[in-house]
Amino acid sequence: MSGEPEVHEEFEARLKAYEGRPAAATGVGRDPVNEPMIRHWCEAMGDTGPAYRGPDAIAPPTMLQAWTMAGLTRRPERTAAYDELLALLDESGHHAVVATDCEQEYLRPLRPGDEITFDSVIESVSGRKNTKLGAGYFVTTRTDVRANGEPAGTHRFRILKYAPAHRPSQPPERRPRPVVNRDNAGFWEGVARHELLIQRCTACATLRFPWLPGCATCGSPDWDTVGASGEGTVHSYVVMHHPPFPAFEPPYAVGLIELAEGVRIVSNVVGVPYDKVRIGMPVRLEFRRYDDELVLPVFQGVTP
Repeated sequence: MSGEPEVHEEFEARLKAYEGRPAAATGVGRDPVNEPMIRHWCEAMGDTGPAYRGPDAIAPPTMLQAWTMAGLTRRPERTAAYDELLALLDESGHHAVVATDCEQEYLRPLRPGDEITFDSVIESVSGRKNTKLGAGYFVTTRTDVRANGEPAGTHRFRILKYAPAHRPSQPPERRPRPVVNRDNAGFWEGVARHELLIQRCTACATLRFPWLPGCATCGSPDWDTVGASGEGTVHSYVVMHHPPFPAFEPPYAVGLIELAEGVRIVSNVVGVPYDKVRIGMPVRLEFRRYDDELVLPVFQGVTP
């Protein structure tokens, strides 16, 4: 439906009718509670608590949701009711979504080997709220988590489904300027000449990027440069959707590009739709001018 989102009482009554209906039924954790995931979580969070190590280790309580997540696949236990609710909001113009907050309650520690099962319910749908992002509805789901059949905790997760607020058009903003200093000035001078220069240690011939004042392999401060051939592949990437940032138009792909010379650089992947970018995709260097002062190296996706 086009135009203003539907807001009348009948519509809100339809939303409220979903309260109490299942959002996920008889879900099963993809893996038992396990030490590798606990270790990775603690490393990512910088949590060195002794309770999470050793033969009697427990999982950090805040990992409660992690054991129920489906990864990159669609949750097989997700119900038609939850899909219907989201579709109803989409069709009424509230098509944007942002996660707002979560609340957790812990009933017992989780230990390696615990088998996780869970059920989720649509706990509440708010009335229409006006936010800075736009007008919309808060949808809260409650997930009851069990370990070996025993209650282990509750996870409440809240999203806002909203119609993006109209913002008056603004004159285009300039792209942010790169930080140029004495250590990387030569790189940007090369870019201005449409050259992508890689540092090379003259003592051990190790290539390095980004530019540094000394060699991380042998410690030598002496170096020269080699020009990149411009060939590379996408080693990893992200697609930026939200929040919007002045001078950028989401969605767009940002790639970690592995150059043929063996070093990696972060830049935009251009020339292909953002949703067609893939790990391993061949790319080719090009230089793109954004204004009278700014030239940046970007990488053109090469499709078969």
